[in-house]
This record gives sequence, structure tokens and C-alpha cells, in this order.
Amino acid sequence: MMIARRSDVVIVGTGHAGAQTAIALRQQGYVGGIEMIGAEPDPPYERPALSKEYFAGEKTFDRLLIRPEAFWSERDVKLTLGRRVQSLSSSERTVILDDGQTIGFDTLVWAAGGAPRRLTCAGQDAVGLHTIRARRDVDRLIGELRPRSRVVIIGGGFIGLEAAAVLAKQGVRAVLLEAGDRVLARVAAEPLSRFFEDEHRRHGVDVRLSARIECIETEGGRVTGVRLADGAVIAADVVIVGIGLTPAVEVLREAGAKIADGVVVDACCRTSLDDVYAVGDCALHPNRFADGRLVRLESVQNANDQAVTAARAIRGEAEPYAAMPWFWSNQYDLKLQTLGLSKGHDQVVLRGRPEERAFSVVYLKAGRILAVDCVNMVKDYVQARAWILDQRRPDVRALADPTTPLKAVGCI
Repeated sequence: MMIARRSDVVIVGTGHAGAQTAIALRQQGYVGGIEMIGAEPDPPYERPALSKEYFAGEKTFDRLLIRPEAFWSERDVKLTLGRRVQSLSSSERTVILDDGQTIGFDTLVWAAGGAPRRLTCAGQDAVGLHTIRARRDVDRLIGELRPRSRVVIIGGGFIGLEAAAVLAKQGVRAVLLEAGDRVLARVAAEPLSRFFEDEHRRHGVDVRLSARIECIETEGGRVTGVRLADGAVIAADVVIVGIGLTPAVEVLREAGAKIADGVVVDACCRTSLDDVYAVGDCALHPNRFADGRLVRLESVQNANDQAVTAARAIRGEAEPYAAMPWFWSNQYDLKLQTLGLSKGHDQVVLRGRPEERAFSVVYLKAGRILAVDCVNMVKDYVQARAWILDQRRPDVRALADPTTPLKAVGCI
């Protein structure tokens, strides 16, 4: 086997997790060689803005760069862009790229993220179907949109809702199809779901629930509509599909790593393969805010904090991952901020009135706060951290009173 080159640390993936791993290693004083391998031709950039400011034309691509392009060469981090890793040998400590190059490593960090889930029905490959995961996805989508485009969005998660908000602000009337009986059902309680459904309808988005897709109608290979299970056909020139993420772990699976819904890692981001770590969207990790259960989080916070954890472990100063999860979403003039993990809650407390467009949803389990969703309620978001960490039992009546600051709510 001809090895083209070798680096002390090879990082597969140039998103937030991969970029932050390289940054953290250098910030922590690591002086070994680092090479980052990315499938996209662009240097590391921020992805959350793709479905928001970048799609809306409010941010140019240069403002999405995680660091200026010169930063990487100045820190002696080699960027190998536009290349995919096709195979991995942990015993030989090598990866083979799609152009045949073999790269050696002492330590590998897998930060490849994932790919948007695809439809499985007829017409899934039609011209005019789009996902939002990479810069090129959004550029292609923008290039096909016209002022009178008929747009259908499949999926009522954050990607779908954020895209709908951008289109509504641009005067494009979209139809949003959600297979479940409410949007955001996987991550939020009903009050938050109903609030966002009402907001989008108020802005002209046609939100349809319990909408099952039968197929994509096409003509000459191009999308013309979406046929539902009840036989109805919604005309469409453009279809945006936002139905989740498939973690990019096949190479690791073939190499013998332990895989479930992602690649399984320990509290220091080590996979079951020697000297192979995984961080970010693809890493299934034990999380203290999920009672130690294995979870996979798709967030910038998780990517950044796991990167720091992996960097410390690589340097021989292992410290278990213990960061509190947080997320955000911007839609219209609404800022949703989430802190903690709500899965497993047995009680929901609403603070404030959704119709006033400033409220919080508090999730409890056995009387203790697990998480909060805050809509235009920054103080609640900030003050909830202490409650989640301390695990005290709040007075629920006081908790439900939005005029009582969270920090002033008594315990029982």
C-alpha cells in the first residue's frame, strides 16, 4: 500500500465539529500535524444559517466562514477539500479517499455529520426536489425559485419551518406538509407546536397536518406536484424535503465500529476502534442530561463541545463530556431558544400566553425541570440553567406565573 502522506491527527469532516476539533487542538497547545478532509469544496463554514440568513440573502457566504480561509494555513492545518473517505483501517491507521489516495494517521476524528434523509416514494429523484444541508443545496434552490414558484415543503421540523418563514417573508406562498398530527412533535410539546403552526398560517403558509406522501408527480423528469395518500395532488415547481438526517457512519461500520443510530462513543468521544474518535451529528454518546442514555444531538453546541472533549482526550487530558445541550431557531421575528433535553418529561408548564408571542414551555420529570423552550423570553432561558443543574423541585404554581422570574420561584 502506497501511503501518500501521514498526519498525527486526521479529521474527517469540515463542519462545525471537525473545524472546532482542529481549533481546540491548536488552542490547547497541540503541535502535531493536522489534516482535515472534507467532501465539499469550501473551507469550514456555519451550516445553521443556510436555512435562515443565507437562504434569505441576508448573509453572504464569506460571513458564514467559521474562520477566514488563511487561518488554517497560519495554524498549520492542512485542508483537503472536495474529497470523500471511502474506507478506513484502524489496524493499519489509514484512510483511502475517493481519488485513491491513502492517508496515514496516528489518531482519527470522525466528524462527517450526515446526509439529509431522502424520500423513498416514486419521483424521489425528480429535478426540482431539494434538501438544505450544504451551501450548494441552497445555491441550487435559490437558482430555481421564481416570484410565482409553487413551493411544497415536506417535513414540519426546524429545517422545513425555517425555510417556510424565509419564503413567506419573500412573498412566496408555500404549502408545508407534515406527516404527524403536529409540527415539531419529535422535539417539543403541543403548546409550542400549535403556536408555530398558527404563526406560519398567519404569514400565509398553508400548513397541512397528517399529510402522507404517496409520490412525487413528474413530467419529463421534473417535479410537477406532490400526490398525497388520499389522492389529492398539490401542484409544485419546487419541493423542499426536510425529514431528518442520516448519520454518515457507513465507513465506520465497515471498519468494525459499534453502530446504532450513529457511531457509539464513550464519554470522551472514543469509538470502539483504537485511536478513532467521533464528534458532532453522527456521534451517539452518553449524556448526563438524558440520565446517561445514549443520544445523538444535531446542534452547533454539541459539535463544538464534543470537539473540545475529543481534543483533550487526544492530548492525554481526558475529561468526560458534560455540556448542557442548547438549541435555537429563528423564524420571522421569533427567537426560539431551547435549553436541556425534554425527552422523558411527564409534566409541561406554560409560562405566559402564546398569543402575546413571548412565552416559555417548561418540561419536568418527577417534579424537576429537565428543559425549557423559550420564545422571545431570554431571561427565562438564562435563568433556567440553574434549575436544570440543581435538580430542585420548583413550586409549580409560581413557575406558571410569568411575572415571577424563574430565579425567584420557590422550591417545594
